[in-house]
Amino acid sequence: MSSTAGEMRRLDLLVSECRACPRLVAWRESVAVQKRAAYRDETYWGRAVPGFGPADAWLLIVGLAPAAHGANRTGRMFTGDRSGDVLFAALHRAGLASQPHSVAIDDGLALTGVRITAPVHCAPPDNAPTPAERDSCAPFLARELHLMTPSVHVLLVLGGFGWQALLSTLSGLGWVIPKPRPKFGHGAEVQVTSPDGQQLTLLGCYHVSQQNTFTGRLTPAMLDAVLARADQLRPR
Repeated sequence: MSSTAGEMRRLDLLVSECRACPRLVAWRESVAVQKRAAYRDETYWGRAVPGFGPADAWLLIVGLAPAAHGANRTGRMFTGDRSGDVLFAALHRAGLASQPHSVAIDDGLALTGVRITAPVHCAPPDNAPTPAERDSCAPFLARELHLMTPSVHVLLVLGGFGWQALLSTLSGLGWVIPKPRPKFGHGAEVQVTSPDGQQLTLLGCYHVSQQNTFTGRLTPAMLDAVLARADQLRPR
């Protein structure tokens, strides 16, 4: 195991043990006890959910937060809900995931060249973290970005919340962000530069939430196109 992979494993462990935000801890644990009827016989994860994927990925996908009965149940990002069905099917079509479905943490899914994370690692009530909860979790995202800096070239951000959180984290790490600060939009593309001159590309994509995919605001073709653009930007 490389030193970076070892550091990422330690970070993932720290994330899973975090109890910094009382409201989020209470919510994620109450959901794990009350459960949804379809999952009443399952043992919920009920903890903060770490990132998923190799530490040396060239692509980092940044979402919002774990779903109450998805990742909060299974313990893996975008696993066990319909948002994950859409995302992993697209990653599989792009050759970045070993299978198109993600139903459980031990289902054999493997990612190649891509890691998935979120600016908030606990399931929030109504899918709405507070600014204070986002800021409390920000050091985890900062550390994850730092560990991936040697390899990552593209940051694919799902939704406006993740976009703003990521820009704030990059700015805090000393990255140069264009002014005025770039606005989120589907297909948005922004170049940012690290203090030592490394460049990354941020790509915006509507979140793979049911609200977007069921209404056609985000279609599989639209998601495929963003992933294709990311592939064009990857180092060869």
